[in-house]
Amino acid sequence: MEATTRKEETATGTVEVRIPTPLRSWTQGAARTRARGDNVAEVLRDLTQQFPGLRVHLLTEDGRVRNFVSIFLNDEDIRYLDRERTPVRPGDVLTIVPSIAGGSPGAVAYPSLTRGRPGTTATPSTTKLTPEQMKRYSRHLILPDVGLEGQRKLLASKVLVVGAGGLGSPLALYLAAAGVGTIGLVDFDVVDPSNLQRQILYGTSDVGRPKLEAAERRLRDLNPDVTVVRHEVRLTSQNALDIVAKYDVVVDGTDNFPTRYLVNDACVLLKRPNVYGSIYRFEGQVSVFDARRGPCYRCLYPEPPPPGLVPSCAEGGVMGLLPGLVGTLQGIETLKILLGKGDPLIGRLLLVDALGTSFRELKVRKNPDCPLCGPQPTQKTLIDYEQFCGLGPASAPDPTAEISARELKTWIEEGKPLTLLDVREPMEWELGHLPGARHIPRAVIPERLGELSTAEDIVVYCKMGGRSAETVRFLRSLGYSRVKSLRGGLDAWSQEVDPTFPTY
Repeated sequence: MEATTRKEETATGTVEVRIPTPLRSWTQGAARTRARGDNVAEVLRDLTQQFPGLRVHLLTEDGRVRNFVSIFLNDEDIRYLDRERTPVRPGDVLTIVPSIAGGSPGAVAYPSLTRGRPGTTATPSTTKLTPEQMKRYSRHLILPDVGLEGQRKLLASKVLVVGAGGLGSPLALYLAAAGVGTIGLVDFDVVDPSNLQRQILYGTSDVGRPKLEAAERRLRDLNPDVTVVRHEVRLTSQNALDIVAKYDVVVDGTDNFPTRYLVNDACVLLKRPNVYGSIYRFEGQVSVFDARRGPCYRCLYPEPPPPGLVPSCAEGGVMGLLPGLVGTLQGIETLKILLGKGDPLIGRLLLVDALGTSFRELKVRKNPDCPLCGPQPTQKTLIDYEQFCGLGPASAPDPTAEISARELKTWIEEGKPLTLLDVREPMEWELGHLPGARHIPRAVIPERLGELSTAEDIVVYCKMGGRSAETVRFLRSLGYSRVKSLRGGLDAWSQEVDPTFPTY
């Protein structure tokens, strides 16, 4: 959707601004728009005046770009130009690239079995391939860049997949099919019916079964050559280094920021390449972070977004085929690293737009001030990532700002005067909502404050409680002292009050 006319697009002093899917709720769905200014700061100021809801997502109170958002002018990160003062010209393209969460709730030429110099690759096994293996890997064996030596490298390699969900499913399947000798899987979830739309490792008969149990059975059936190592734990600062150290390459398929930063930091400290992927609705990102040869994830996103600001796939949705595409790209990058062939996505961020069927590549530079991989690092150990991402005890919710599903049921049964406010997206509202609720999507709350009264009790709800909690914080900052968030959202309502209420 375009937010401007063709005449406006060619107007003097304007540049094109590309809006990623997670922010389009605040631009009336526009994927591209125009904004005026002589430099980046002026363009962003004009953009946020046109779409006020974008401001909190893009800018600090003093007008600087927030650290969990990268802004590219054409294909250059403005942090390595003149930041917000970088001049722009008509015809330039400004691309907004926020950190996105999507993947799987995994808790949270290269080194390999030789553990040699940076840039060395796996030492292939001298063991001859069996006749069965010659047949199985025949299409690899006749590839000039793989051949017998390359296949032996793959069989001797060890890859850790963090998150056996949407991204981890196609990735693990293709790594196993390719003959990667050891595949470690980190996950502690069970298969849910909602997984089956995209997590192709699992089938209907696996519902309720631990994911790694089902995954190991499927991968072993696909290729008995492969050893599957199950790490049925939450990845934490206490166990990450021990787990990651056993592998040559780590692939990040998680959907939460604490685990994403944990994976990055462990890889930097242990000198392992980190194959990154994330997804949201119809868009994805892919890169390879290897601090020995390029930037790390912190170079791109120095800080995480505040809790609740970036929705997960469970809240925002994802096209089922997209994780297949992004996970497969992660698999390709992994095989290139293991084989020591091709040009991995080091220092490059690949943006995938499934709706537009387009791929765009942006440069990612190594931050000389990075606290982890810079020349003078200030962080030399793993930290408390829940606290780093604003999820620690200090950010525990105010109990007066929440209400449980059972408490809300009692209020309704007693006839207590209140306003039920549903802040989900329109398509979610259509799937089902509480009787008598008022629907105002979170993105347009600031524009529709006139519909809410500070004198009434308001209970805000969403699917899982994150968006409603953020809305309550916003409303309370404006003086709405009698507003509460439904803890756990409609998922909790379905579990604790009405099992017939439709879940998704």
